[in-house]
Amino acid sequence: MFRQDRATEDISIAWDHQMNGWLSVFAADIIFFMEVPETLNMLYKQRKRWAKGGTEVWLTNFKKVLSHPFQNLGRTSLFIDQTLSILWTFFFWISSIIFFARFIYLLYIWDIPQIWLMLAVAFVFICFEMIAGALQLFAALLIDDRGKKMKYFMFAPLYLLFYWIMNAVTILMTFIPAVKTILGFGTGVWVSPERRQK
Repeated sequence: MFRQDRATEDISIAWDHQMNGWLSVFAADIIFFMEVPETLNMLYKQRKRWAKGGTEVWLTNFKKVLSHPFQNLGRTSLFIDQTLSILWTFFFWISSIIFFARFIYLLYIWDIPQIWLMLAVAFVFICFEMIAGALQLFAALLIDDRGKKMKYFMFAPLYLLFYWIMNAVTILMTFIPAVKTILGFGTGVWVSPERRQK
């Protein structure tokens, strides 16, 4: 079993390199080996580790990026993306709780027109999210390996729904532990999961 003693993983190293002036570029022809989680539980643990590491890096570099936002627009855009992702997660959970509480209340008082209105508005917002996500995924598949993976686009709605919910769950579950780690009350050390023998 491999034990990593860094506070976070590759994302922290990449940010350290970027903050020291190194240039990261997209390499379309690069090939690397990555072990993909074999079960839903392993995927959840991996995503939790990534979410915690991402939040720790976000908190660690907050002041550095904001003090020189135009020094490297690439880092600033990544930082804004991570900030919006974290804000979206909290908005998603707060609005979901409000939505379900109101839905139960409307069921209780049996206000059918308001129930239909709520559902219609929710479906409109979900459709806009799915269209935006499908466009992002389309662009990524088009760029990746010169469009050879475009056949996976038909799974886009299922992938987006699953990925976004998994991301929202893991960011929510790891936000407080990540803050505690940055404040010195937690640990960033993780243990790699066991892999099954083939």
